[in-house]
Amino acid sequence: MQIPVNLKDNSYSVFVSNLPNLEFNTKVAIISNDKIAKLHLKYLKSKIKADEIVIYTIPDGEQYKNLNTIEQILNHLFTHKLDRKSILISFGGGVISDMVGFCASIYQRGIEFINIPTTLLAMVDASVGGKTGVNNKFGKNLIGSFYQPKAVYCDKYFLSTLEQREMSAGIAEAIKMAIMFDKDFFKYFQTSKEPNYDEIIAKCVQIKADIVSQDEKESGIRAVLNYGHTFAHVIEMQTNYSKYLHGEAVAIGMNMANDLAVKIGALSQNEKDLIKQILIKFNLPVKYKIPDIQAFYEAFFLDKKSQNNKIKFILPNGIGNHQICSNIPKEVVLQTLRLYQ
Repeated sequence: MQIPVNLKDNSYSVFVSNLPNLEFNTKVAIISNDKIAKLHLKYLKSKIKADEIVIYTIPDGEQYKNLNTIEQILNHLFTHKLDRKSILISFGGGVISDMVGFCASIYQRGIEFINIPTTLLAMVDASVGGKTGVNNKFGKNLIGSFYQPKAVYCDKYFLSTLEQREMSAGIAEAIKMAIMFDKDFFKYFQTSKEPNYDEIIAKCVQIKADIVSQDEKESGIRAVLNYGHTFAHVIEMQTNYSKYLHGEAVAIGMNMANDLAVKIGALSQNEKDLIKQILIKFNLPVKYKIPDIQAFYEAFFLDKKSQNNKIKFILPNGIGNHQICSNIPKEVVLQTLRLYQ
């Protein structure tokens, strides 16, 4: 299946199918992590024909998503004399796609890159849309750029070696899209006993492609895709990006956002409980103990959506609809956070 991402400039396609043979009349650099390279690099190389193939791997984990790793990748590219016609290939999960996209956007002021995601989370969300970046001590993805890939190839073959925890983390992002945009899609997660990953990936990519086509740089509706993330990013930062997978933190963040939505009357208690049951059904966490309520609240102001000293919360408006709220009283937010003390 070929799904277009239609943009004013730099449109591209997402291919949800077996990885085809890829030919390039230039140098290609494949950037991956140690874990994925051991499992799948041989297979990927068998699919690529290029003037020269350069390989660079980094350690696996969100804690390596920083400017120090970016510099290491860039140094490797310079050492191997990649030029403006060269192509980078991101081969891994969301961490890899975010970093490789960022490197592509700044190497010699910009070269092309391709995303070949190997996790469900990256296939349904992170690899599509051109968000790139790294974390720092102030928060998640605060340094980065919008820079679209040349193409994205989602091959379910790579999911065969994923641990169940990683699969659940990817499902969290899919559930997020269902709650925000598609009530029937949410019902699918309610009733399905064995997820059809081809269908889930294709549905999520189509939703994301439609939204990015409308709002490439997140000035409006694309911000809705951050449902759960305002809370999740604080959780990830406070736990040093090591306790939770990103999708797990998003699941907790959605549960927190839903508690806030109930308090302002945007979501019924029954709907909130139903979403919680679905998250638990897919082995996702919904609890978190906040060590310092005030510090957690203050961290919201580093969120990229916040403006003019106001926190923007992305909340469900019932299941299948959404709203962006920027005037929720501080005490109401604190009441929500106290549920997690």
